[in-house]
Amino acid sequence: MSSFVHLHVHSQYSILDGQASIQDLVDKAVANKMPAIALTDHGCMFGVKEFHNYVKAKNAQSKTPIKPIIGCEVYVARNGKEMHRKEVKEDARGWHLILLAKNFKGYKNLIKIVSRAWTDGYYYCARTDHRDLETYREGLIACSACLGGEIPSYILNDNLEQAEQSVRWFKKVFGDDFYLELQRHKPTVANAAQDTYPKQQLVNKHLIELAQKYQVKLIASNDVHFVDEDHAEAHHRLICLNTGNDVDDYSKMAYTKQEWFKTVEEMQAVFHDLPQVLENTLEVAEKVEYYDINHEPIMPDFPKPEGFDDDNEYLRFLTYKGAEKVYPDMNEEVRERLEFELEVIKNMGYPGYFLIVQDFTTAARNMGVSVGPGRGSAAGSAVAYCLGITKVDPIKYDLLFERFLNPERISLPDIDIDFDDDGRNAVLRWVEERYGKEKVAHIITYGTMASKSAIKDVARVQKLPLSESDRLSKLVPDKITDPADSQRRLKVNLKNAIAYVPELKEAAESDDPALRDTMKYAQQLEGTVRNTGVHACGVIISRDDISDWVPVSTAEDKETGEKLLVTQFDGSVIEDTGLIKMDFLGLKTLSIIKDAVENIRLSRGITVDIDNISLEDEKTYALYSEGKTVGTFQFESAGMQKYLRDLQPSKFEDLIAMNALYRPGPMDYIPQFIARKHGSEAIEYDLPVMERYLKDTYGITVYQEQVMLLSRLLAGFSRGESDELRKAMGKKIREQLDRLRPKFIEGGKKNGYGEGILDKIWADWEKFASYAFNKSHATCYSLVAYQTAWLKANYPSEYMAAVLSRSVNNISDITKFMDECRSMGILVLGPDINESNYQFTVNKQGNIRFGLGAIKGMGEGAVKAIVEERANKPYDSVFDLVERVNLNACTRKNIEVMALAGAFDSLGEIQREQFFAENDKGEVFLDVLMRYGNRIQLDRASNQNTLFGGEMEVAITRPDIPRAESWSELERLNREKEYVGMYLSSHPLDEYSVFMKYVCNTTIEDIKLGKLELNKEVQFAGIVTEVREKRKQNGDPYAFVTIEDYTASVELPFWSREYVDFGKYLKKDMFLAFRGVYQPRPWKASENELKINSISLLSEAAGNAVNKIQITIPLHLISNEFTRRFLSMINKKPGKSLLYITVYDPDNQPKLHASLFSRNYRIQVDKEITDFLEESGEIEIKMN
Repeated sequence: MSSFVHLHVHSQYSILDGQASIQDLVDKAVANKMPAIALTDHGCMFGVKEFHNYVKAKNAQSKTPIKPIIGCEVYVARNGKEMHRKEVKEDARGWHLILLAKNFKGYKNLIKIVSRAWTDGYYYCARTDHRDLETYREGLIACSACLGGEIPSYILNDNLEQAEQSVRWFKKVFGDDFYLELQRHKPTVANAAQDTYPKQQLVNKHLIELAQKYQVKLIASNDVHFVDEDHAEAHHRLICLNTGNDVDDYSKMAYTKQEWFKTVEEMQAVFHDLPQVLENTLEVAEKVEYYDINHEPIMPDFPKPEGFDDDNEYLRFLTYKGAEKVYPDMNEEVRERLEFELEVIKNMGYPGYFLIVQDFTTAARNMGVSVGPGRGSAAGSAVAYCLGITKVDPIKYDLLFERFLNPERISLPDIDIDFDDDGRNAVLRWVEERYGKEKVAHIITYGTMASKSAIKDVARVQKLPLSESDRLSKLVPDKITDPADSQRRLKVNLKNAIAYVPELKEAAESDDPALRDTMKYAQQLEGTVRNTGVHACGVIISRDDISDWVPVSTAEDKETGEKLLVTQFDGSVIEDTGLIKMDFLGLKTLSIIKDAVENIRLSRGITVDIDNISLEDEKTYALYSEGKTVGTFQFESAGMQKYLRDLQPSKFEDLIAMNALYRPGPMDYIPQFIARKHGSEAIEYDLPVMERYLKDTYGITVYQEQVMLLSRLLAGFSRGESDELRKAMGKKIREQLDRLRPKFIEGGKKNGYGEGILDKIWADWEKFASYAFNKSHATCYSLVAYQTAWLKANYPSEYMAAVLSRSVNNISDITKFMDECRSMGILVLGPDINESNYQFTVNKQGNIRFGLGAIKGMGEGAVKAIVEERANKPYDSVFDLVERVNLNACTRKNIEVMALAGAFDSLGEIQREQFFAENDKGEVFLDVLMRYGNRIQLDRASNQNTLFGGEMEVAITRPDIPRAESWSELERLNREKEYVGMYLSSHPLDEYSVFMKYVCNTTIEDIKLGKLELNKEVQFAGIVTEVREKRKQNGDPYAFVTIEDYTASVELPFWSREYVDFGKYLKKDMFLAFRGVYQPRPWKASENELKINSISLLSEAAGNAVNKIQITIPLHLISNEFTRRFLSMINKKPGKSLLYITVYDPDNQPKLHASLFSRNYRIQVDKEITDFLEESGEIEIKMN
């Protein structure tokens, strides 16, 4: 039998301090036949649930179970955890103390101690104190810990009297459950901490004496931080990563490299002279009971109004009250559905959950926060619909409650709620106030070292050159195919990557120790927990304080800086403990809808109730049918636009189906779906009765709910059985399918259907059900999508202004949306002091005005001051502005950035450059202007306070506007871009837009994202915005050149020979055209490069580029008006380009077409011509 148990063990959850995975620790303990193992991470219980689960799973497969001992190495504040004095260094430190939970009571007390250390005692680290130890001591075992413990620290400081006093205190508090801990970490290598072991020997001598004097038992421990001895160097690099220390600086070695999970034999060798201290660890383990930390769901308490005794009663009341609004003519079907749902909710103990969700969704709407119409399978609940949680009628759309909740379901589902981005935090704060801050917590996340980051982290410690670190990390592939089976994908990790990529294998076997060690230790550290975060949307609401059930920590809210309560168990396991998780999601689309509705109110004085718009709006379906969905939700991709044009959707159900089908797999059914809608393919049903549930999808099974409903209709499946079938088919659970199939066949036969046709239906379901989509989710998100399309179709300017406001930080998106505005005939105008608000808005002419808040350096306070004063009357000059606006809110910097962004251009009196010109005294006009404004306002305020009020006001002369040399167009646009984030009034490349769109085959965004075809010539163009010139050691120059076009900017390297060849072009602000090829590197075929073969001035390239233009026009577009406009345009633009026209009739099958060549016309192809041809969206243009 084993004579030792490890009681002082750190896993990787002692972040950047422990390197051991929990699985490896437990596996080694089991392999050594140890009867128990403790987990005692530093100041936290992050790994406890994983530890508990893994030991439980391990024991289920073993005849000799191992006992999990849940613990923590806590930090004990030396002067009480309330002390946070910067001048007292020891306040920031804490003595170490090992605490182990003997039983469930001890576990809950340990949770309290650790949680309170975070919530009340955090100062550099989470600190508890003697008072909390005394309060929560029941069920806990305490051990004196390492050299950082209270008693060892006093011994090392030669304060033996205080050490004895501490022993007496711990003995009094913990009794026989207090142990003194001996450690012997004698280093065997030079590059390790050499001073630790002598200190341990000194401390151990006194600990033995104290143990004898006070009858306290001694135990041995090894302060485990990694699993095996050969992990010591990887652990050392982890510590260097944490501390920033040099990997070779022996003087700063923190560990002895003896901190591995030693075997029983190794521990017996270390403590051969004190066998009893090993045996005593068994005594500790025997004191610990087996207990389960999981729990049945703990429903939060809902505060009910007077007159209601329980949640069921109040839920029923609210449901039927809501039903009066949404089902005014309630029939028996609706009543039966509500009764069924309420009974299931009651039996599953779920009423409180529904009440809480309706509570905060109702509060959100009352606060003006936009709430989504529903999300996921919860939209299948008619009770949720009556409560206002969802906004989609599940009975109307055949959405099923049992898809969400049924008695056979093992775990309770979440109700996920979407809120607008701005309002989500307000709702969370309301929930905290309503239910108590101690009962509401966010959920922790753990960031681990992925393959690439492990290489980069270790490379930094190894002092590997940054270029080499980047090269190695980029060699790690995103996908790895099994060499033995090309259809099988292997897990992407460094072990597989090294076997898969020759260059990585070469590095791992390199003679260069820095290179070799980087790969070696990166493999050992890969997957190690590196940091913690906060789940983007997961929130816990509890009946009790969260720390009654799970440990909590704290994190800082990135937006508000407030302290957030965060669970120490992550979302994958938190619900096992009984706590109920809810997802509060921020959905940008809801913010766009909300902004658009407000824009409509401001510009037209109309209040739109977006939740009650018609779902039969002709303009909206016309927009979908034309594929003009850029900027709308869910339906804006080019592929979807093509299918929408083919489908010509005419009802909301068409949109739901397309939303569900447009995914890999089901997408193959879209052509059949379209053909059946238009009657070019017959709609067939295996059985006539199936039309009832397949009619809306033209006989094609699209949704999981259809399979469920048909299994009931055809074979008499119960609600629970139909959901079981849905899950079995979706996840291909063969055992369940084999059990359910005979039941389906027999049930169908009883209803009079033939076995052959039932077999076919089952086979079809098995084939497609894994692709079938959740109709509840598709319906909800199709409704949100429809709302965006309705707004775009009916209030285009107001909607696009909202889209632009929410895309201002994404240059690629905002460029796309501004192009869409132009195609819609909407102008996007620059910021204007008299028209702009904080966000993008719509002016009286129906054009979009850039928001002042989108200018860099403009805070909300400054914009508010400008808009509030402007409400009295518009500003007639910049002098008028500084005379009136609050200059404490609107500062010099604000005036400066508005001038550069062109916000004063409409005032006319001052050019942008004049704000920065100097007068005869050498004073910058902007400074003179601000002094003038401040003096006017000061004098006005002084006069208001005199006996005669404003009558004593003395006129102050407005300063003269200095002359200034005009900026070039490019300089003006560059300054505008610096503060607006884009070229707004025009783009420097506009002159060459036709060349870039129709002659170039690649954009800068394609290059940046690696969307290039191997061995294909690429042609692109752009402006040089930055050149970083470098020199090699031999003096040869090379450069990194940033090139920008309409879509993005990218930095390209030009090495020595290329830089010599092309250097004359590679200057800032040059407009260039590039030709090259995307090819394998000559010396490294596994890597690809963009090889530039030629560069020319863009003006020269564009001038000679278009030899011919070929236009393909559908017959229905050719009208007298089209012909008149087209001929008028090309008559005015004689040039060198040949004109080819193809006319086709898309309605004929096969398509009829006629190709024409114009001998009389040679034209100059410019933006006016292409803009005209692009208007319809149906004309295809090709050049050359």
